[in-house]
Amino acid sequence: MSRRSIIIFVWLSVGAAAAGQRGYYTGQHAHFGCSGSATIAVTIAAGPLNYIGVDPSVACKWPSPTP
Repeated sequence: MSRRSIIIFVWLSVGAAAAGQRGYYTGQHAHFGCSGSATIAVTIAAGPLNYIGVDPSVACKWPSPTP
């Protein structure tokens, strides 16, 4: 495994831990719709930045179909 792969793995692992500590996988935040899933993904991608104050959040707005 290359050094780059290890760094990426650790980065994403820290982000997944941060999402878990915020309760995104269980509890009241466990909303796996568009906004909930996107927020979890962005939190994981932010990695260690979560611990210095970054609090990513995504709000999805889908267009409603016309009648």
